[in-house]
Amino acid sequence: MVHIDKAAAADEFKVTMQLGWLASNGILGEVAADKLGYYKEEGLSLEIVPGGPNIDGVASVASGRANLGSISSSPSLMLARAAGIPIKCIAAGYQQHPFTYFSLKSNPVNEPKDLVGKKVATNGTARILLRALLAANDINEDDLEVIVSGSDMSVLMTGQADVVTGWTTNVNALSVLGDQRVDLSLWDAGIQLYANPYYVTDQTLAEHRDKVDAMIRVSAKGWGWVHNNQEQACEFLVERYPNLDLASELKAVPLVDGYSFNANTAKNGWGAMNRENWQAQIDAYAALGQFEGEPPKVDDMMTLSVLEATAADRPKYG
Repeated sequence: MVHIDKAAAADEFKVTMQLGWLASNGILGEVAADKLGYYKEEGLSLEIVPGGPNIDGVASVASGRANLGSISSSPSLMLARAAGIPIKCIAAGYQQHPFTYFSLKSNPVNEPKDLVGKKVATNGTARILLRALLAANDINEDDLEVIVSGSDMSVLMTGQADVVTGWTTNVNALSVLGDQRVDLSLWDAGIQLYANPYYVTDQTLAEHRDKVDAMIRVSAKGWGWVHNNQEQACEFLVERYPNLDLASELKAVPLVDGYSFNANTAKNGWGAMNRENWQAQIDAYAALGQFEGEPPKVDDMMTLSVLEATAADRPKYG
């Protein structure tokens, strides 16, 4: 019989991590950290709450149902803060955004202007990204047709759409496109955003600052371990989420690692971000008319204090 120390368990601070997406390789670091006991070492326990197309992860964190969030793209946090939702970004999981517009060689989209006249399938939350891309490249949204779709790439193969969006890290879904695939990344199209940003409420940051520091310290340690143990990390992920395919995850993990660690993290550590990048994003979205009211102030919507407090513990891989 396994003895459970109920007193010790009761003393643990529960991290309820709300995702903005379905459980996937975007949480390799957290899954590994949990499996290896890193959360327990910090007096924490972890619950991962999957998101999805119809789940508002920001609202879940803002309401207190979850005390840590990770969402696909930084604009969602900017828009939420501008709308008066008291959330603050504390780290950036990916240094470069993997979001990409996929087409086929028979009808390729190699640059933004090629989107004109095309039928683009994208999910509801990614319409923000498409609008920014179009505006940045002086393309009228009326010059293309947008349909709402999930991550199923078959709409491209069957001709229901000319372009479909997704992340390059979702190799399982992308496999149906084979060698006919053409990529136009959001990053290369001029919209350079943070992906997988971590965020908490102002209240959580004020009342549980030591726990927030611990959350990021554990995530950083977990992602550092993934960097050096990619195959085993995928095994941990599939063990926790059996619906995922190990072979696909093994193909994806080098991509995920490449987005997580680059020259910036080699200098500043995992999770690095800076005020200048955030301000540039806010300015770009303000210029594109994306905010209904005043743009958020950069120091209201992000803080470097957690990264600074954990600087010695965040791995510097590039």
